[in-house]
Amino acid sequence: MMAAIRAGQRGRRVLVLDHAKAPGEKIRISGGGRCNFTNIHAGPKNYLSSNPHFAKSALARFTPQDFLAMVEAHKIAWHEKTLGQLFCDDSAKDIIRMLLEEIRAANVKLQLQTEIEAVHKTEGGFDVVTNQGTVACQSVIIATGGKSIPKMGATGFAYKIAEQFGLSLIETRPGLVPLTLEPGLLGELAALAGVAVDASISHGKTAFREALLFTHRGLSGPSILQISSYWREGDSITLSLEPNTDFLDILKAAKRDNGRQAVQTVLSAHLPKRLAQYCVERAGITKPLADLSDKALIGLVESVQKWTLKPAGSEGYRTAEVTLGGVDTKDLDSKTMQAKTVPGLYFIGEAVDVTGWLGGYNFQWAWASGHAAGLAA
Repeated sequence: MMAAIRAGQRGRRVLVLDHAKAPGEKIRISGGGRCNFTNIHAGPKNYLSSNPHFAKSALARFTPQDFLAMVEAHKIAWHEKTLGQLFCDDSAKDIIRMLLEEIRAANVKLQLQTEIEAVHKTEGGFDVVTNQGTVACQSVIIATGGKSIPKMGATGFAYKIAEQFGLSLIETRPGLVPLTLEPGLLGELAALAGVAVDASISHGKTAFREALLFTHRGLSGPSILQISSYWREGDSITLSLEPNTDFLDILKAAKRDNGRQAVQTVLSAHLPKRLAQYCVERAGITKPLADLSDKALIGLVESVQKWTLKPAGSEGYRTAEVTLGGVDTKDLDSKTMQAKTVPGLYFIGEAVDVTGWLGGYNFQWAWASGHAAGLAA
């Protein structure tokens, strides 16, 4: 829709083909129905790609402030949540309505429930064969996303077209996705399902500090979704629960003041009760504070703030918010998003090997890459 708006504003005749029954379905379900439509901090550092420089041009030419100006021009009320995330006050449908109004103003035609059967190169451009007939055009912009959330109609269509025209693909995998645990560890953590805690989750030199949620399948919450994009099968991650809390200092002070109390009682003042109990059991502590050496206290603190575990896998595309990988950026022009070897063919958004962090970054890439292609096609 963003690409279509920009192309239509240039006086191009534009047709948007969508196989869905309603436009903008992924927008509608995003952000708990309120659409986290951008992030004010969005920049190249917030994106994963085999070429970290590729996103710079598009992101610089259409910024979060540019999208926010559209939102405000349409009198959509919004608020900043945490970490620069911007949401609609009312409903994600406000963003869809805004895009549809912009589409109409740009004289763009939107055609829903249209299945694309084939795309052929012609002398004048392309023939797009659909279940509603064949469309001849000069340019084709592929904005069909990745494989995430198949129940919304997501498919690997973009990758199929890229391969058809000789473009390379970077291996795709689920991103921003809950992680699963092997049965033994899952059973051990069963009592923690539903418990949430502030945590820093790290993988190598990468770390994210946000909420961690224990589930009946494994681990979720914003910090886990973030780290999942960096994690690979066989890797370990490290959990630091309540990372700003000096547990060693707190335990030593409690030992001085009232050494007969249970360790779990002290931890429960700073951690959810069930989690505090698990950490004490995991550290093998059965004695009251007064009977614990400094070494035992340090071991307990490490079980809370240096907890390393190995996820078994992820929940996959079913619940993944994005698809990592995609059309190789080396085959695309970073300024226009056009395929270097196929004039008139463009790939934008999630279909491309550019994946944002959680928190509005992937929407900003959609708007920015759509803007870039719309100005060029």
